[in-house]
Amino acid sequence: MVQICKMTNETTVAEKLLQVNAVKLNPKDPFTWASGWKSPIYCDNRKVLGFPYVRDFIKSEMCNVIFEKFPDAELLAGVATAGIAWGAMSADQLKLPYIYVRPKPKEHGLGNQIEGYFETGMKTVIIEDLISTGKSSLQVVDVVKNAGLEVMGMVSIFTYGFEAAEKACSSAGVPTVSLTNYTSLISLAVEKGLVGEEDQKTLLNWRLDPANWQPGN
Repeated sequence: MVQICKMTNETTVAEKLLQVNAVKLNPKDPFTWASGWKSPIYCDNRKVLGFPYVRDFIKSEMCNVIFEKFPDAELLAGVATAGIAWGAMSADQLKLPYIYVRPKPKEHGLGNQIEGYFETGMKTVIIEDLISTGKSSLQVVDVVKNAGLEVMGMVSIFTYGFEAAEKACSSAGVPTVSLTNYTSLISLAVEKGLVGEEDQKTLLNWRLDPANWQPGN
């Protein structure tokens, strides 16, 4: 079985995301995801790009993970759009070739879904900003595999840690490493007094059944 790896710096990474307001917590007035799910949390790691020192820290952590967990990587593949910048920065620091993957092929020009140069058989690590259900991430994995590349694993900044996502990645044989996770972030938010005990219960209940969760559960 593929193991979902956890890094020792996950609390520090969570603190950085909270510091730049990349994560918003609102159990009483939840956000609505594109899927229609109601969520007491919204994570937008794009905001990190506007804070150079935090950006550099996250980039370095991502490079450390890639170097430690996937030392034989020959290529990084960013997931459009949010994973593009992190993949490019990591590839630059690690001096690795880089591509990025569109959600669907372009409707003009060459009709590419994968942008950039690569050679068949290259050992590839997928770069995501976050993992929710895992569906869109694994669709990218399929695209990369169908192009003749060998997928070694996936690295993301944040994961909600949904059981369905972990099972899907495990079934697909894709080792997944996230710099931080939902449980660590909520624990830190409670420690810092950003949420109270009652809100903590609500936040933890949401992750157990996000598709059916409603405010007040």
